[in-house]
Amino acid sequence: MSLDALQKYSLQELKLIYRTLHAALPLNPELMDAALLDDLQRHLMARARDEGVDVTLHAQWAAWLGEAPSLRGL
Repeated sequence: MSLDALQKYSLQELKLIYRTLHAALPLNPELMDAALLDDLQRHLMARARDEGVDVTLHAQWAAWLGEAPSLRGL
């Protein structure tokens, strides 16, 4: 899939789909090799970098994606 094809979808929709697929990885490890998930991640990372997010820092990347804060340690 061309990354340009993802441009026609809303950013919020793409983030939701990515979070949903990423959360499904433990039960569906074959998703790790899915080209669609890889393309979606690359597209979202490029968008995040354009907005000044350091995607190498998990906390920044997760916050930009809109992930709920972890409850570990509470």
